[in-house]
Amino acid sequence: MRPAIASSIALALCTTALPALAEEVNIYSHRQPELIQPLVDAFSAETGIDVNVAFVDKGMAERLVAEGDRSPADLVLTVDIARLMQVVDAGVTQPVESEVLDANIPESFRDPEGHWFGLTSRARIVYASKERVADGEVTTYEDLASEKWKGRICTRSFTNDYNVALTGAVLAHHGAEAARSWLEGVKANLAKKPEGGDRDQVKSIWAGECDISLGNTYYMGQMANDPEQKEWADSVRITFPTFEGGGTHMNISGVAMTRAAPNREAALKLMEWLTSDEAQRIYAETNHEFPVKEGVARSELVQSWGEFTPDEIGLAEVAAQRAEALKLIESVNFDG
Repeated sequence: MRPAIASSIALALCTTALPALAEEVNIYSHRQPELIQPLVDAFSAETGIDVNVAFVDKGMAERLVAEGDRSPADLVLTVDIARLMQVVDAGVTQPVESEVLDANIPESFRDPEGHWFGLTSRARIVYASKERVADGEVTTYEDLASEKWKGRICTRSFTNDYNVALTGAVLAHHGAEAARSWLEGVKANLAKKPEGGDRDQVKSIWAGECDISLGNTYYMGQMANDPEQKEWADSVRITFPTFEGGGTHMNISGVAMTRAAPNREAALKLMEWLTSDEAQRIYAETNHEFPVKEGVARSELVQSWGEFTPDEIGLAEVAAQRAEALKLIESVNFDG
């Protein structure tokens, strides 16, 4: 056998003997890994695509900028529109065009340029003491600055992303002067200095330190399933404030594809799958969030909280107010 032919046969044998490289998707996630693991497991079981999740609590945008085109990350998952926009504004994402995503996600929950997509939504609501706050006493976000709440409000830091987004919505509705007055009014009504997280505020209500607090809806589900925190949850009711002339402030958990995305096709498959009926149901049942896809039911617990009217101002407009909102929060020394 001539050497050239022998070499070709050997190469062919080696090639056929090598297993095909498995598809994979690499995720940088602000979300705790245990919250998205049920989704990852279901996707991998259905598609055979491996999903690797790295929890990046802080500095995600800076990390992606430093890694540049060498970044192993295909997707980022965040818990808030503000964090999502930090990554987009850093220039480390790419636009995605998908008929599936456009069909499954309402226009108000996705970027007009295709850089980010909401996967679930949640409302920024008020937890109110069942003992000390009458049903219907909480009305609007604007009313939280009323003197009737003096010494009765607890909250986490207002520089937290959730409260920055809420302030951004106030700006979008009423402008800078009214937003500053609102921040000053809410600050004057605090029962104590901002600290902790949303669940800590519910504990403070349970302990009698304050009567109402701001929080995200899904924390009620988490507390209800925690033996230590269930008593806190039982001491409050969820109320859905609205903006004057508007609805209840909404936020999202979301996804974006990185500019580097070494596994773009597999990453797009995962993005689309996360908006499927199955994935949206898993989100609803395990994380107590609102599905963004129309027709997918909320969990039984979430349904028990009642109906509300979401605010019509789009998240893209709210996110555009982030820098101004943070500046106002710091200028009134809200956490001081």
